[in-house]
Amino acid sequence: MALILFVQGRAYALCQNIGTITLLLIVLPFNLLIVIPSIIWNFIGKNFQKKVVVQDQKNVLITGAKMTKSLQLARSFHAAGHKVFLLDSNKYWLSGNRFSNAVTGFYTVPAPKKNWDGYCQELLEIVKKEKIDIFIPVSGAAVCYYESLVKPILSPHCEVFHFDPDITKMLDNKFTFIEKAKSFGLSVPKSFLITDPEQILNFDFATDGSKYILKSISYDSVRRLNMTKLPMNSKSKMEEFINSLPISEENPWIMQEFVKGKEYCTHSTVRKGKIRLYCCCESSEFQVNYHHIHKPQIYEWVEKFVRELNITGQISFDFIETEDGRVYPIECNPRTHSAITTFHDHPGVADTYLKDSKNENEASLIPLQNSKPTYWTYHELWRLRKIRSLGQLKSWIKRITTGTDAIFQVNDPLPFLMVHHWQIPLLLLGNLRKLKSWVSIDFCIGKLVELQEE
Repeated sequence: MALILFVQGRAYALCQNIGTITLLLIVLPFNLLIVIPSIIWNFIGKNFQKKVVVQDQKNVLITGAKMTKSLQLARSFHAAGHKVFLLDSNKYWLSGNRFSNAVTGFYTVPAPKKNWDGYCQELLEIVKKEKIDIFIPVSGAAVCYYESLVKPILSPHCEVFHFDPDITKMLDNKFTFIEKAKSFGLSVPKSFLITDPEQILNFDFATDGSKYILKSISYDSVRRLNMTKLPMNSKSKMEEFINSLPISEENPWIMQEFVKGKEYCTHSTVRKGKIRLYCCCESSEFQVNYHHIHKPQIYEWVEKFVRELNITGQISFDFIETEDGRVYPIECNPRTHSAITTFHDHPGVADTYLKDSKNENEASLIPLQNSKPTYWTYHELWRLRKIRSLGQLKSWIKRITTGTDAIFQVNDPLPFLMVHHWQIPLLLLGNLRKLKSWVSIDFCIGKLVELQEE
């Protein structure tokens, strides 16, 4: 039986990867019809474009080169007249964003978890070589803490726009974050630290009266989407579900009250406890649609939290707003949120990151009032398969016609071609060679979501 399952798994991986590569090849000509005219237009018009000259030009090093949010920041700094260098791990040497007009240079370094010494040494060499003024981590969950650990090594040479390790660790832990917010007198959902499945099985749900969901404290790209509510109607099914989860003292989980309401996500760029840049968006399926919305209660919650901590860096929150207007945080991520793409047409982004900015004491920067919502075209094309009614089709068409692709820009078209038809296909070819399957493709963060992340 094990052999049969193994063969079936390999056959599925073979078909999955070849099939997806074929679909991308089919779409490639349509992509070229968009990109090639833009390249020609830029070539003709470059002699008429006015070059931005900034008095105090900065050399900026941004990590997470595979991700759209890194591209967005690169474009924002470039538009303000600064020089941008992108960085990622060796696995993502194939980053499509490296071909952006906004990028002066691109580097890769060893994954810090696998080769800490090599990571530190090569990163320091890049900072020295390019005379970096500010290092801005735009990493994923797996690297965020290491970028805090490297802060003392880089700080003598440049500013590191990131939290100290103890703050990053506290914020990235779903339980300690909730406890910290509670200590500030902020609203939080009921939460329990779980290190043994028996804690859940012995919990008195009847007396408590609330519904709960389980979340891994360490980042889990697959199970994080599981919203199974406890208690379940069948005790045996609940035992089976709970025992299927890798809960242990070494891998703790959080059992958190399920709060019914509307979900929102936020991004904040903060300096010395003051919000310099802020956006709030309604949460969407797989978080690939963003449009800023005014929610004063959420802003006030974030403003108090960062002020109490007096932190400098980038911080993101997920919230639930109940029908009576109360807001509850459900998660905190001490890193850049993809919602920062809502600033795609805002000229003031770069200044909010710089300590000597003339805007340092001004009100928080928010997306422009008439700014178009952002989406990812290839995600939207994939969604077409789920449309079952005329109403759904009209909503899809409205989303496309009123929004803008987060990667494509007429004056910087190559990332739109290279992310979709270089970066992702090469990752698929790598999995094909290993006969390895994946759960989904995330064009927003430029990776294959896999059951076992490397």
